[in-house]
Amino acid sequence: MRVGAFVLAAQFPGQGQGEALRRAVRIAEVAEQSGLDAVWLAEHHFIPYGVCPSATTLAALVLGRTHRIGVGTAVSVLSTTHPVALGEQAALLHLTTGGRFTLGVGRGGPWIDLEVFGTGLRAYEEGFPESLDLLLRWLREPEVGADGEQFVFREVPVVPRVDEFMDGVAADGPPVIVACVSPRSVRIAAERGLPMLLGMHCGDEEKADMVALWRKTALAAGHAPEMVVAAGHVSTGVAQIADSREDAAECLLKAMPGWLRQGLDAYTTVDGRRRSMRDPRAYAEMLCALHPVGPPRYCADLLAASAERTGIDRFAFLVEGSGELTGTEENVRRLGEEVLPQLR
Repeated sequence: MRVGAFVLAAQFPGQGQGEALRRAVRIAEVAEQSGLDAVWLAEHHFIPYGVCPSATTLAALVLGRTHRIGVGTAVSVLSTTHPVALGEQAALLHLTTGGRFTLGVGRGGPWIDLEVFGTGLRAYEEGFPESLDLLLRWLREPEVGADGEQFVFREVPVVPRVDEFMDGVAADGPPVIVACVSPRSVRIAAERGLPMLLGMHCGDEEKADMVALWRKTALAAGHAPEMVVAAGHVSTGVAQIADSREDAAECLLKAMPGWLRQGLDAYTTVDGRRRSMRDPRAYAEMLCALHPVGPPRYCADLLAASAERTGIDRFAFLVEGSGELTGTEENVRRLGEEVLPQLR
């Protein structure tokens, strides 16, 4: 079982953006020291829900500050990024770090980002499969051209190539994982044989259904049964370790509703469509009920049961829910030093 930290660089009320980013980097350093397997970095634009605008840029910094731990994006948004540019960045990080980088990609949302970056609503509503396929070609082929709905360009050489030798070992390129929030996105990932990154708002039953759909679709697409079984999906959630469930939940419920209210309310749709915001307190309470929030033995048992129910044995947990640096560092250490050994 592999457990990592999911880092939003969340800006809590009363905090500066630099403070949130410094905490994000520190999470990665402590996660490596504490034996966690990976750090997953989110990206957002123009909102305090998360103040990292480029997960690949932050990944480069974190990879330079660490030596062992895997670093992934959760996720880089293809609707506002050219897939060739993202592929070049992924190849660079893969080749210069000995293969420690994983590229997580997603469709994003109908946000004003689409207007600012000039990609438009169609990139979000219809363009994700084309962008994903172009990205995969860039990571797998020596030369790439495009003649699609969104991207048209003459054939160019791929530089740097991830199939060249790296430290004397043949490189397969960075792993790619897809954020999935709907049956459509599950099918897109499965048809290409790519593992899923599943959201923290989902319970085990919903995640198990998504895994079942992924397996059925992947097999129908001709992928080998052994690959389908060992897909490597990642389940995200919230982790807060304390001596009791009450203490852990109290810590989160003091800080998270204010952050959620401030962060989620800042989303602006590109086309003025109405959207409903979750009730911040109810959402925080739901996350506390779903995920490992409590003493180490309880959290380990919950993770083992979740893995059995869903078939997913890779986890990425939001660990900064207390909103402050010292508490976050302690939370990461307890997750790595008190929970993880019980799972192994």
